[in-house]
Amino acid sequence: MHVSVSGGGVSRPSGSTGNKPLSIQQPPATAASPARLISVALRCQCVGPMSESASSPESPVIIGKMDHRHHRYPCCIVWTPLPLLTWFLPFIGHMGIAYTSGVIRDFAGPYFVSEDNMAFGWPTKYWMLDPYRAHGGPAAFDNSIQLASQEYQGRMHNLFCDNCHSHVAMALNLMHYDGSSHWNMVKLCFLMLIHGKYVSFMGFIKTWLPFLFIAGGIVALVLLV
Repeated sequence: MHVSVSGGGVSRPSGSTGNKPLSIQQPPATAASPARLISVALRCQCVGPMSESASSPESPVIIGKMDHRHHRYPCCIVWTPLPLLTWFLPFIGHMGIAYTSGVIRDFAGPYFVSEDNMAFGWPTKYWMLDPYRAHGGPAAFDNSIQLASQEYQGRMHNLFCDNCHSHVAMALNLMHYDGSSHWNMVKLCFLMLIHGKYVSFMGFIKTWLPFLFIAGGIVALVLLV
């Protein structure tokens, strides 16, 4: 018996006696379940951002070069003398911290954090830090300085309790520099004495000459009396 296949069914020849055409219908397409539709939608949403991020990776932070002439001290804690106070106590001065670009931020007064214009004069000493010892690397180093500066723009300056050293300490704590979150103004004051380098011979003179004059005058008076 000859059977012909056509379209969506199977049929016998019309000439066959006593038999009606036999047709087999294709089953209807099964509708996708709601769970499957949601899964596919989520996968589609994920493809776009992933491919976009792969094609445009985050650009690395470029660390600037030290430039004494233009007062650029990348990734450094910087220090300059305070009039009168440093003359008698040469280990106490004004402190700031610089971005990876070398631009200095310092808590200069009530509700004011200076940028690229250090209060009380440009640095005479600097202490170079390693931005890769910050938790998150150079990008976190810069972000922590920015966050600390924003915080101190809303604070009153207190010479003894909340000052320029405290601003720097907060930046170091935010970045967990060297794995520590216990930086404070006293620790920074003494570490600057150990790690600080003078920007030039004139920086050394500016730091110590007033103290040496005063100390020499006191010694002379004592000897004369």
